[in-house]
Amino acid sequence: MIKKINDFLAGLPMTIVGGVFLLLDLVPHLMEEFGGTAAHISFLPFDPAWVTVVICGIPLLYLAIWRVIHNPGISKISSALLICIAMFAAIAIGDLFAAGEVVFIMAIGALLEEATTNRAKKGLKKLISLAPAKGRRIRDGKEEMIPAEEIRQGDVLRILPGETIPVDGTIVSGETSVDQSVMTGESLPVDKGVGEDVFCGTINRFGSIDISATRVGENSSLQKLIRMVQDAENKQAPMQRIADRAASWLVPVALMIAVLSYVFSGNIVTAVTVLVVFCPCALVLATPTAIMAAIGQATKHGVIIKSGEALEKMGKVDTIAFDKTGTLTYGRLDVSDVIPFGETITETELLSLTASAEARSEHPLGKAIVAYAREKGVPLAESAAFKMTAGKGIFAEVDGRGLLCGSEKFLAENGVVTSGAVRSALERLRAEGKASVLVAENGACIGVIALSDVLRPEAKDMVARLSGMHTRTVLLTGDHQKTAEDFAKQAGITEVRAELLPEEKVKSIEKLQAEDHRVCMIGDGVNDAPALKTADVSVAMGSMGSDIAVEAADIALMSDDISKIPYLKRLSDATVRTIKFSITLSMCINFAAIVLSLLQVLTPTTGALVHNAGSCLVVLIAALLYDRKFE
Repeated sequence: MIKKINDFLAGLPMTIVGGVFLLLDLVPHLMEEFGGTAAHISFLPFDPAWVTVVICGIPLLYLAIWRVIHNPGISKISSALLICIAMFAAIAIGDLFAAGEVVFIMAIGALLEEATTNRAKKGLKKLISLAPAKGRRIRDGKEEMIPAEEIRQGDVLRILPGETIPVDGTIVSGETSVDQSVMTGESLPVDKGVGEDVFCGTINRFGSIDISATRVGENSSLQKLIRMVQDAENKQAPMQRIADRAASWLVPVALMIAVLSYVFSGNIVTAVTVLVVFCPCALVLATPTAIMAAIGQATKHGVIIKSGEALEKMGKVDTIAFDKTGTLTYGRLDVSDVIPFGETITETELLSLTASAEARSEHPLGKAIVAYAREKGVPLAESAAFKMTAGKGIFAEVDGRGLLCGSEKFLAENGVVTSGAVRSALERLRAEGKASVLVAENGACIGVIALSDVLRPEAKDMVARLSGMHTRTVLLTGDHQKTAEDFAKQAGITEVRAELLPEEKVKSIEKLQAEDHRVCMIGDGVNDAPALKTADVSVAMGSMGSDIAVEAADIALMSDDISKIPYLKRLSDATVRTIKFSITLSMCINFAAIVLSLLQVLTPTTGALVHNAGSCLVVLIAALLYDRKFE
């Protein structure tokens, strides 16, 4: 009940009401200070500032008491405690405006901080939803659907095309292609056969397979992925207010100065004025107002920053780690090479034959070849006798010509021997990180079509600009080493760590952090979620990235424009500098106000006004961030 009342009073509507009543009390106080007659608003039978004191003071008092009871050690002493002391001291001498002003400014600061630190935490639920609920167990030759939690190690499970694999296991019969992007981020399904491992949460794309369960329940790869996200979430402590870190010495110093001023002057008003101007309201406002302005600036550029803590940390980052697929690249396949063998066939004819044969294929490589041919205006012919061997290749007749399209192993199984020229071309394409589809006719290989992910054109310039800002760049990917090295070279990244599972990405980031680097991770896939959470600050590709990656990250690029990364770094740097400047300025204003209070130049009311002016100045400085140019 008390918590509900406190939350209601601390909300925006009631804080606005408190501000209105404080404003009603300001006019007569100004009249009194400048020689006029003090009179309260005629239609109110009480001082309007009482409303502000009650509305804004109760939540602050609740916070101060809660911290005294629950916080350990010196952290029991907080800025809330100091302001409560000042509030009660002002009430004791009858200066309700001063009491209302200090608690109102703190209420505004709390609302601004809450507005900048609210973060979506739905990603973990979505990750958990990927875990299959049931599996098809084969026992005594019969199929039975059972809950995933009842699957035991050694059980044989049948996975049909399109189904999600419920546990980790080893294929005991059948061949297929498995979409492992949830685990590795690889853009291509991986061909799998007997004896090869499959992982929980990955998707069987084509053939029917039987697997023997090896890791079940909490030991499966997907459950480990979920636990890593949970652990990393728990490791991230909330941002501690600068004012609260300083409160351990602010409160004793303020009380000591106030007591000494009363002892030497004999004037209780001077002591109360010291407490009022000592309140760190401008100090408290410095961080959330600057962050709010910066978040507004970023939003205009399609960059969504979920918390002030993320923005502060981004300003301290010296190392940025990139995922490859969907981050540095578009995450889609495109034909890169059409290589005919021999002089009897041209590139256009090879492309036309292959696309015609693949027109009925559901494999991503086949679809990409067909899309490329149509884009280039290459004519396609009707195919006949189409037959697909899951995970290996296809056979089709085009204009009466029997064509085999697939891997080198598939061609070999069908009696096609690859020559030295073919193997040489394949080695070169593999070194460039490209996938290859071999085409054969009448027992001979007549050509190869290579496909590759497409590097974003802005990637190279983005990396160069980060290097110019003395920021280290690293590529972390689940792709093969040669593929990763080729794309890293194109982008200008010199440090590459490839063939990484999600936990290995986490370890790579932890290693960088152990070397005293502040690390930002940029990714887009479900498999990136643990690494995003482990990094000091994380950025997800918002429009095409998985929802889980976006939810796990601190920052999202809604337009998937990675050229915004240098902008984000400059904005964060400027925000940190603005916060430091505002804190320094607020401390100087407080110091000057304390001296004027001791000289009895300021009263609690004028001291509150000076204190308010300092807070407004901090807000204005922060507001300048909103329209500053960072491009």
